[in-house]
Amino acid sequence: MKILYKDNDIIVVFKEAGIAVQSSRIGTKDLISELKNTIAESGSGAPYLGMVHRLDQPVEGIMVFALNKKSAGELSKEVGGNGMEKIYTALVTSDVEPSKSECRLVDYLLQDRKSNSSLIVTEEVKGSKKAELLYSATGRYKSGGYILKVKLLTGRHHQIRVQLSGHGMPIIGDRKYGGEAASQLMLCASHLSFLHPLSGRKMEFDITPSFLS
Repeated sequence: MKILYKDNDIIVVFKEAGIAVQSSRIGTKDLISELKNTIAESGSGAPYLGMVHRLDQPVEGIMVFALNKKSAGELSKEVGGNGMEKIYTALVTSDVEPSKSECRLVDYLLQDRKSNSSLIVTEEVKGSKKAELLYSATGRYKSGGYILKVKLLTGRHHQIRVQLSGHGMPIIGDRKYGGEAASQLMLCASHLSFLHPLSGRKMEFDITPSFLS
């Protein structure tokens, strides 16, 4: 965990790949517990920590948490109203070079809770949800694969992983959805922007993915 920004209302951190944001299992390391311990050690007492968005456990990247209820409410409104912008960096394999122009993917996804996975289905399938994202290729990686910039327009279970794989661009390290074996899932929430819940000031954060540094 790396703290990127903190004030009286919010804390912005970089979550490493493999760390759960929240865990129900006793003794299992998770980001929220680590954050609460860090804040408590600063002498501010038992902290309030409001989670307003999530990252899958294998995914690394930038997250913001609220430090009071008012901030949590305002940030939740931004997430629900698409006021919070999240851009991801993904390293994928593909038989065809991905377009450098911005492309839109629209699919319907069905979540299978038993296997903790999702799949692309038709709109008529009961329980399916519309999933949209934008992507463009930003270059070729030195050891193989293509670097994509991905912007979520909806927030579905495993959405980026499922949609890219379904369109012939599996993420390297994502064995669940057909990706090549690697030391980690090559997907990072590399950009986050939102309005500060109290001041209204635009906050922007960027980080280089560990797998590209």
